[in-house]
Amino acid sequence: MNIYIGNLNYRVREDDLKKTLEEYGEVESVRLIKDRDTGRSKGFAFAEVPDDEEARSMIRELNETDYQGRQMVVKEAMPKK
Repeated sequence: MNIYIGNLNYRVREDDLKKTLEEYGEVESVRLIKDRDTGRSKGFAFAEVPDDEEARSMIRELNETDYQGRQMVVKEAMPKK
C-alpha cells in the first residue's frame, strides 16, 4: 500500500521518517517530495508498505500525532488521475 504523510516539518529527512514508520511495520521506501526549483521539502511524503495490514496499522497509529512539532496527516495515498 502507498501511504501519504502530510503536514510535515520542512526539516524532516527521509531516513528519519522511515525509521519512525518502521516502528509500526516494514517500509519498502519513503519519498519526500521536494520543490524541483529550490530542492526544498514541500512538507509531504509517500511511503510504500508491502503489507496492507501493517499499512493500515501505521495509518491508525500515526495519523494526527505530533512529529517534529507538527501534527501529521497519514492516510492511504490516492492514485494519480
